[in-house]
Amino acid sequence: MLNTGAATVSGRSISDIIAQARVLDKEVIRSKKTAYSQKGGTAVLFGNLAPDGAVVKRAAVVPEMMVHSGPARVFDSEEAATKAIIAHNIKAGDVVVIRYEGPKGGPGMREMLTPTSIIAGMGLDKQVALITDGRFSGATRGSSIGHVSPEAACRGPIAVIKEGDIISIDIPNYKISVKLSDKEIKGRLAKLPEFESKIKTGYLKRYVEHVTSASTGAVFK
Repeated sequence: MLNTGAATVSGRSISDIIAQARVLDKEVIRSKKTAYSQKGGTAVLFGNLAPDGAVVKRAAVVPEMMVHSGPARVFDSEEAATKAIIAHNIKAGDVVVIRYEGPKGGPGMREMLTPTSIIAGMGLDKQVALITDGRFSGATRGSSIGHVSPEAACRGPIAVIKEGDIISIDIPNYKISVKLSDKEIKGRLAKLPEFESKIKTGYLKRYVEHVTSASTGAVFK
């Protein structure tokens, strides 16, 4: 995967640098045989809730939350979700859904660290999952699933999730779904109003009009 013949700023090629490299602490830089985990730290999940995928940092998910099913608690912004969590309106078993925070909806795909931090601080990260079309930082822990694509602003299925809909997460099998039939999802989407951004002027307006899904890198079309 590396072009080992490529030059670096030192003037030496990558292969030359690799040849002279030494591992000083094998507990930090591990070999394949002594890997910290047999699987990568992240996983991409697919299902009727995220047809184009969603991302979870599975290395930070406790074993009891690797497979989880619970009722959706739906919020159309990070602020609304944070307020509900602080007010102790989120209970064990719930699946918090934060939508309209994707590349187009945010706009800009804001980081959802505040609600996940509060959930963890309350000791609910072993009992509550969080799903969003927004993103997370490397500090996130728990069953926090982001980058849900298509996002709500692009009429992805996450846009029509209702309070109480049962959401199932199966990280070992790379699945995320809502217990609704395809017919029900299509029916709800048909009734969904067109997304209207709160940004009406300036560069961000242009961004909203041209940015693509998180699954394609949120680049401009």
